[in-house]
Amino acid sequence: MKKLLFILCTTIVLVQCQRKDPQDTVATAVPPDFIKELWYKNSLIYNLDVKVFKDSDGNGFGDFKGLIQQLDYLKKLGVDVIWLSPFQPTPDGDDGYDIADFYGIDSRIGTRADFEEFMKQAKARNIRVIMDLVINHTSDQHPWFQQARRDEKSPYRSWYVWSEERPKNWDKGMVFPGVQKETWSYDKQAKAYYFHRFYNFQPDLNAQNPAVQLEVRKIIGYWLATGMSGFRLDAVPFFIEKVGDDPNDPEHQFELITQMHQFVQWRKGDAMVLGEANVDPKEQKPYFGEQGTGMQMMFNFYANQHLFYALATGELKPFTKALEETKGIPPTAQWAYFLRNHDEIDLGRLTESQRNKVYDKFGPDKSMQLYDRGIRRRLASMLGDRQQIELAYSLLLSMPGAPAIRYGEELGMGDDLRLKERLSVRTPMQWSTDRNAGFSTASKTVRPVISQGPYSYQRVNVVTESQDSTSLLNWLTTMIQLRKQHPEIGWGDWNLLDTGSPSVLAMQYEWQNRSVLMVHNFSKNAQQVQLQLKKKPVRSLTSLLDKSRQQASSNGQYVIALGKYGYNWYEVK
Repeated sequence: MKKLLFILCTTIVLVQCQRKDPQDTVATAVPPDFIKELWYKNSLIYNLDVKVFKDSDGNGFGDFKGLIQQLDYLKKLGVDVIWLSPFQPTPDGDDGYDIADFYGIDSRIGTRADFEEFMKQAKARNIRVIMDLVINHTSDQHPWFQQARRDEKSPYRSWYVWSEERPKNWDKGMVFPGVQKETWSYDKQAKAYYFHRFYNFQPDLNAQNPAVQLEVRKIIGYWLATGMSGFRLDAVPFFIEKVGDDPNDPEHQFELITQMHQFVQWRKGDAMVLGEANVDPKEQKPYFGEQGTGMQMMFNFYANQHLFYALATGELKPFTKALEETKGIPPTAQWAYFLRNHDEIDLGRLTESQRNKVYDKFGPDKSMQLYDRGIRRRLASMLGDRQQIELAYSLLLSMPGAPAIRYGEELGMGDDLRLKERLSVRTPMQWSTDRNAGFSTASKTVRPVISQGPYSYQRVNVVTESQDSTSLLNWLTTMIQLRKQHPEIGWGDWNLLDTGSPSVLAMQYEWQNRSVLMVHNFSKNAQQVQLQLKKKPVRSLTSLLDKSRQQASSNGQYVIALGKYGYNWYEVK
């Protein structure tokens, strides 16, 4: 009953909440106290991997002490939430996503005390922390799997998925085509085949087993008790699938998401789950759940793929269609938008023709492509053009959801294509022109820093960019602060406006008698468009970027001119 009342009240607030005075200062334009549990709807999320962020002791690995040293940098940037990539003990076959102990901390990056101090220092700066929850699989070195493979009668045997005979679909449903050879591998010690959606050293857990479900709840409860504000749930569709079905069209147990939601909310009322689920819009509803009883947030992979098509071609129609198709979500839920994450840019939901156009523009060399579906480059090196990079970030910060930024993207860091697969975009953070980019004093680092070319640490680093008023870092910091002054972007209702141009996107938000208009030109040619704003009679537009003011014409339209990859944010009066 309490949950239903909360959802009902939230819905009413989001639809009807009005401010007493439209001229109140920005500071008063915040959600009412009783819906502050929805903090995730309008937070800037910053994803980092501790081991490549900052090394404090010279062992070549970033650590929690080093991360603590840089919390003020993150606060100044405007970060509300730090999302930690896996930091538990691991053989490191998959960059930490092959976990060998769900309750531990990798000794290379610190102690339990170091972690606790980090959590304390983040809280002191009003920065929330969420972590990767990788429960689809374990490392094959995990004690559970070691016991399962040694003894057929072990209770842990049923924690994994086995077959005495090699299944007919043994090479179907691979997550990493071109690298991965099978999804069923033979274990000589167990004398049976085990199932793995990912690499063969990552055996899948059997989520249909009640004992596994109980253990997952224990893991969640354990980390919530440390102060975590939520989780980024890894590989959601694979975690909830019923193994044994057609791997290309499996049945899903959506009740597992509902049960997780209920447990998380019971343990910590304002905690959230952010799902990694690259699904078609027709499939998104059960992931969010009826009336918001599923995951509170999901990454909008579908829109992201069509966004990169728009950036590559200037053609907006597929992207605007994707935005409209992903619009209908529960009022307590939220999309997370991103430009780059820790993986490849997945283009698998584009048509072959669309995908090839993106390849031609952003990843023409085979070494830049991955898994027959994506591009393994960072944003700055891929786009190359500062104006288009600004366009992309302006768009990210004006999307109807919570923006997520990967570490180093705020600097315009590049990639190292000499590193295998996705490691190309996982190089150490570039802090200064000092040795190893100021990341570490060690003679050998966990991964080589980028030291050559236009994206070398001598050119791209925090210190240098902090001192340059025109740098990407300073520009983006200003834009993030502007976004924070306009919560209607994350909370408000939005509509796409007809621009009459296939390359210009116009989006209007309305919330609590406030309204903003965001306009972006995806073309490398200058554009001029006429706009008719919706719902309210409008007298003027004031640019939030240059403070210029524009009056409506006699027919209520506005003529907006945009340069190459131009953009503008307007306050609607």
